[in-house]
Amino acid sequence: MDPGDRKQTASGSTSVFVHNPHLDTLKDDILYHFSLGTGTHNLPAMFGDVKFVCVGGSPWRMKAFIEYIAAELGMEDPKSEYPNICAGTDRYAMYKVGPVLSVSHGMGIPSIAIMLHELIKLLHHAHCTDVTIIRIGTSGGIGLEPGTVVVTKQSVDATFLPKFEQVILGRTVVRNTDLDLGLSEELLECSKELNQFPTVIGNTMCTLDFYEGQARLDGAFCSYTEKDKQDYLKKASEAGVCNIEMESSVFAAMCKLSGLRAAVVCVTLLDRLKGDQLNSSHEVLHSYQQRPQILVGHYIKKHLTAKAHS
Repeated sequence: MDPGDRKQTASGSTSVFVHNPHLDTLKDDILYHFSLGTGTHNLPAMFGDVKFVCVGGSPWRMKAFIEYIAAELGMEDPKSEYPNICAGTDRYAMYKVGPVLSVSHGMGIPSIAIMLHELIKLLHHAHCTDVTIIRIGTSGGIGLEPGTVVVTKQSVDATFLPKFEQVILGRTVVRNTDLDLGLSEELLECSKELNQFPTVIGNTMCTLDFYEGQARLDGAFCSYTEKDKQDYLKKASEAGVCNIEMESSVFAAMCKLSGLRAAVVCVTLLDRLKGDQLNSSHEVLHSYQQRPQILVGHYIKKHLTAKAHS
């Protein structure tokens, strides 16, 4: 079976699945970086109702998102502190309200990959079905007004190719980075319904670095000119790249392997053609960072409302 194919349960639901026969030999599966495990926690009871997972780099931002979504869904408890489910570790933070799970993933491909391995296993052990997962975050735009939200059509590498490469046992393994186009179009439609901020669908370039890997001129090292930078970013734009971040490729690849319906929604904090450093005020940047939360919150509320009336 193609790993990207979704597995149907007897009821017609889509289950989250793993591809590792070695897991069957484990007495207990310890999700070390979450401080959770099959032997210490009742994962189906804790997470079995999860239908939406939102992930983002910052623990603070993911707590803010769960507070926001709780209010949007009318599940807000004035006395609730929304405890961090992963309080036993300082690697990641996890929050839950109703069918929505909010998880931080840190910065860069290695950090989000570790989190996703354990998140996918958690959803598998909890017997979750019909799960939609969305990365919400920030990015640098190319030729877009700061504050524009980009819904990723396809994640590409720094050579503008739609692939994620990983060395496994000394061999380079190449994986597909396609995301769910139907989900992307639904999110774009939600933005039109909100009519609060500009939103586009485009390719997202995923890099291994924030400075040289993104053609910045302000790192500790730089061996190229302003013209070199502009030429490179213009080539990226010609290849359909709208924004640059550091997690989308492995996110897309791993979600496709596990059959998860996935999307990436990132706001642009600046136009990289006009500069490298973030010089907007804290208030402006904070308002930009709320935009992916607002869009995804609207999408979740819309789907849950429709399901309640069906």
